Amino acid sequence: MNLFYEPDISGPSVTLNKDDSGHLVRVLRANTGDTIHLTDGKGFFYECVLKDPNPKKCLLEIKQKVAGNDKYSFSLHIAIAPTKNISRFEWFLEKSTEIGINEITPLLSEHSERKVVKTDRLNRVLIAAMKQSLKSHLPELKEITKFKDLINKPFNGQKFIAYVDDGLEDELFHICQKDTDTLILIGPEGDFSREEISEAVDHGFTPVKLGPSRLRTETAGVVACHTVNLVNL
Repeated sequence: MNLFYEPDISGPSVTLNKDDSGHLVRVLRANTGDTIHLTDGKGFFYECVLKDPNPKKCLLEIKQKVAGNDKYSFSLHIAIAPTKNISRFEWFLEKSTEIGINEITPLLSEHSERKVVKTDRLNRVLIAAMKQSLKSHLPELKEITKFKDLINKPFNGQKFIAYVDDGLEDELFHICQKDTDTLILIGPEGDFSREEISEAVDHGFTPVKLGPSRLRTETAGVVACHTVNLVNL
């Protein structure tokens, strides 16, 4: 099934954007009367009928609105330092969306190698991953945020900071609580500084490891995302 995305859906009909209209008509060869599936990224799917196959602005008539099955009893927020190679960060966005995540904050920490991200491009990655994995929720991508600013923000749930340290004993899988909103910090390729770790602990974050292996930043983000989803099965 091909899934299209329109964030603002109201009334009995909806007009697709130019890119999706062109793909629907020129690539998928859709014709009048064909069934088209949409999501608003807010938790709903829409079954529609193509009324006007205009390659610049397809007109769809909404026939049915159905709640998606990807709403969970917890929310997951991962704040992660963008990688120097932005394609690796985009890979994390794609895979975490497929697995299930609510919010992502690019994190600017002491050892960060990338200090600027283009959220427009990254949001396109999230949208493509949502459509490909047939999700009804689009993860919220925040603007890049300084480490100190993020740990000072209130969060009503469990908070973890993951890093590499031979002395760490607690694994995320073993101490993460089910059905609980969760925030996890993932550091850059040079990891968090000792001062950042200490400051996070002072602000209520629990230090955790993600397993026995040393992981790349983007891999650690995916492992953390998958672990929380496994705990909540």
